[in-house]
Amino acid sequence: MGDLIFGYDLGITRGVTSMEPFLIKFFPSVYKQMQDESNHESQYCKFDNELLTLFTSSLYLAALVASFCASTTTRMMGRKTSMFVGGLFFLVGALLNGFAINIEMLIIGRLLLGFGVGYCNQVRLHIIFNAFNLVPVYLSEMAPTTIRGALNIGFQMMITIGILIANLINYGTAKLEYGWRISLGIGAVPAIMLCVGSLFLGDTPNSLVERGKIEAAKKMLQRIRGVDNVNEEFEELVDATKAAKDVEHPWKNIIQPKYRPHSLFAL
Repeated sequence: MGDLIFGYDLGITRGVTSMEPFLIKFFPSVYKQMQDESNHESQYCKFDNELLTLFTSSLYLAALVASFCASTTTRMMGRKTSMFVGGLFFLVGALLNGFAINIEMLIIGRLLLGFGVGYCNQVRLHIIFNAFNLVPVYLSEMAPTTIRGALNIGFQMMITIGILIANLINYGTAKLEYGWRISLGIGAVPAIMLCVGSLFLGDTPNSLVERGKIEAAKKMLQRIRGVDNVNEEFEELVDATKAAKDVEHPWKNIIQPKYRPHSLFAL
């Protein structure tokens, strides 16, 4: 659900911003340009509108800001809490967009959607900037090594599935007067699933060790591995966490010449 909501938003926005009832209500000047047969400008110029640009881009700007702010939440409260908060942001944002009566509600809703995406996906950024690890944190920390790669590929695949679902919904709602409300509001469904689902997820052993909950971390590792003897893996986990905490000035270190290839791949 974490990446499905991102993919869904990518797909849904493209369709909604070309629906005539949506443009008439919120962006009449764009609609007028689209209907002007005497205007021979390109399709791009027809949509050249600052407010419309703000509507689409505000999500990504908010996601960028949230991804850095949320790293503190992740460190202090765990991956599970960040996923729940992200789902909550996305839920409120989707509902605001679905029930929007003015452009202000639309923009605020988009900003909240961006915070939701940022919180759900910041775990990747958090690890990129701290350990140069390019895989989603939660899956990597919970999954056995034998299926870790497959799960991470599935995580990426959910983006494209979200885009597909969004396009199918847009196709079905395009002819409806309030179809844009349905398209935007349905984003609340995966957000609810993410919020509810996160309540049943355990926190990762790595996160528990980071927060000093050593015994709880070992029990969680035993639970997800299905065996009692996890001493070797647990010791490696504790050592790795200690090594990460011992790193001084991580943001300064990242610009050192020896880390430039890693930084380039991360960017």
